[in-house]
Amino acid sequence: HVQLVESGGGPVQDGGSLRLSCAVSGYTDNSYCMGWFRQAPGKAREWVASLYTGGGGTWYTDSVKGRFTISRDNAKNTLYLQLNSLKTEDTAMYYCAKGSGGNYAGWYNYWGQGTQVTVS
Repeated sequence: HVQLVESGGGPVQDGGSLRLSCAVSGYTDNSYCMGWFRQAPGKAREWVASLYTGGGGTWYTDSVKGRFTISRDNAKNTLYLQLNSLKTEDTAMYYCAKGSGGNYAGWYNYWGQGTQVTVS
Protein backbone atom coordinates (compact mmCIF):
# COMPACT_ATOMS: atom_id res chain seq x y z
CA HIS A 1 0.00 0.00 0.00
CA VAL A 2 1.08 3.55 -0.80
CA GLN A 3 1.02 5.80 2.26
CA LEU A 4 1.00 9.61 2.30
CA VAL A 5 1.27 11.47 5.61
CA GLU A 6 0.93 15.28 5.79
CA SER A 7 2.31 17.48 8.56
CA GLY A 8 3.20 21.12 9.23
CA GLY A 9 -0.23 22.72 9.45
CA GLY A 10 -1.44 24.93 12.28
CA PRO A 11 -2.59 28.45 13.17
CA VAL A 12 -0.82 31.37 11.47
CA GLN A 13 -1.25 35.16 11.21
CA ASP A 14 -2.37 37.03 8.10
CA GLY A 15 0.73 37.52 5.95
CA GLY A 16 2.58 34.70 7.68
CA SER A 17 4.18 31.52 6.32
CA LEU A 18 4.02 27.75 6.79
CA ARG A 19 5.72 24.77 5.18
CA LEU A 20 3.61 21.65 4.71
CA SER A 21 5.26 18.24 4.30
CA CYS A 22 4.02 14.97 2.80
CA ALA A 23 6.01 11.80 3.55
CA VAL A 24 5.61 9.14 0.84
CA SER A 25 6.18 5.40 1.30
CA GLY A 26 5.19 2.02 -0.17
CA TYR A 27 5.57 2.79 -3.92
CA THR A 28 8.56 2.37 -6.26
CA ASP A 29 7.44 3.97 -9.55
CA ASN A 30 9.89 6.73 -10.55
CA SER A 31 7.52 8.64 -12.87
CA TYR A 32 4.28 10.09 -11.49
CA CYS A 33 2.60 13.32 -10.40
CA MET A 34 2.15 14.69 -6.90
CA GLY A 35 -0.50 17.25 -6.05
CA TRP A 36 -1.79 19.43 -3.23
CA PHE A 37 -5.52 20.02 -2.74
CA ARG A 38 -7.46 21.91 -0.08
CA GLN A 39 -11.01 21.84 1.25
CA ALA A 40 -12.87 24.20 3.59
CA PRO A 41 -16.03 23.10 5.49
CA GLY A 42 -19.04 23.04 3.16
CA LYS A 43 -16.84 23.73 0.12
CA ALA A 44 -15.74 21.57 -2.81
CA ARG A 45 -12.23 20.18 -2.92
CA GLU A 46 -9.93 22.62 -4.73
CA TRP A 47 -6.74 21.84 -6.64
CA VAL A 48 -3.79 23.98 -5.47
CA ALA A 49 -0.55 22.78 -7.14
CA SER A 50 1.09 19.81 -8.90
CA LEU A 51 4.61 18.53 -9.61
CA TYR A 52 5.71 16.01 -12.25
CA THR A 53 8.58 13.75 -11.17
CA GLY A 54 9.51 12.82 -14.76
CA GLY A 55 10.52 16.35 -15.79
CA GLY A 56 10.23 18.58 -12.73
CA GLY A 57 7.41 20.75 -14.09
CA THR A 58 5.15 22.55 -11.63
CA TRP A 59 1.69 24.10 -11.94
CA TYR A 60 -0.41 26.34 -9.64
CA THR A 61 -3.96 27.56 -9.39
CA ASP A 62 -4.23 31.32 -10.07
CA SER A 63 -5.08 32.33 -6.49
CA VAL A 64 -1.75 31.04 -5.10
CA LYS A 65 0.70 31.94 -7.90
CA GLY A 66 3.63 33.91 -6.52
CA ARG A 67 2.80 32.92 -2.94
CA PHE A 68 3.02 29.09 -2.79
CA THR A 69 5.84 26.80 -3.97
CA ILE A 70 5.63 23.03 -4.51
CA SER A 71 8.87 21.02 -4.31
CA ARG A 72 10.28 17.65 -3.27
CA ASP A 73 13.32 16.14 -1.55
CA ASN A 74 14.14 12.81 -3.22
CA ALA A 75 16.56 11.70 -0.49
CA LYS A 76 13.87 12.12 2.16
CA ASN A 77 11.04 10.91 -0.13
CA THR A 78 9.03 13.97 0.90
CA LEU A 79 6.85 16.49 -0.94
CA TYR A 80 6.57 20.09 0.31
CA LEU A 81 4.26 23.04 -0.09
CA GLN A 82 5.70 26.39 1.04
CA LEU A 83 2.88 28.83 1.83
CA ASN A 84 3.84 32.54 2.01
CA SER A 85 1.81 35.75 2.36
CA LEU A 86 -1.10 33.76 3.75
CA LYS A 87 -4.64 35.14 3.62
CA THR A 88 -7.76 34.19 5.59
CA GLU A 89 -9.21 32.63 2.44
CA ASP A 90 -6.34 30.11 2.46
CA THR A 91 -7.86 28.51 5.58
CA ALA A 92 -8.64 24.86 4.77
CA MET A 93 -7.67 21.25 5.27
CA TYR A 94 -4.72 20.58 2.94
CA TYR A 95 -4.23 17.15 1.34
CA CYS A 96 -1.37 15.68 -0.68
CA ALA A 97 -2.07 13.10 -3.40
CA LYS A 98 -0.29 10.84 -5.90
CA GLY A 99 -1.58 9.94 -9.37
CA SER A 100 -1.68 10.90 -13.04
CA GLY A 101 -1.69 14.66 -12.47
CA GLY A 102 -3.87 17.56 -13.56
CA ASN A 103 -6.32 19.76 -11.66
CA TYR A 104 -9.04 17.10 -11.22
CA ALA A 105 -9.08 15.10 -7.99
CA GLY A 106 -10.26 11.96 -9.80
CA TRP A 107 -6.89 11.62 -11.52
CA TYR A 108 -5.18 10.99 -8.17
CA ASN A 109 -5.38 7.50 -6.67
CA TYR A 110 -3.71 7.93 -3.27
CA TRP A 111 -4.41 10.53 -0.58
CA GLY A 112 -3.08 11.57 2.80
CA GLN A 113 -5.16 12.27 5.90
CA GLY A 114 -4.85 16.06 5.64
CA THR A 115 -3.33 18.82 7.76
CA GLN A 116 -5.30 21.89 8.90
CA VAL A 117 -4.17 25.44 8.05
CA THR A 118 -5.99 28.26 9.88
CA VAL A 119 -5.17 31.88 8.97
CA SER A 120 -6.48 34.72 11.16
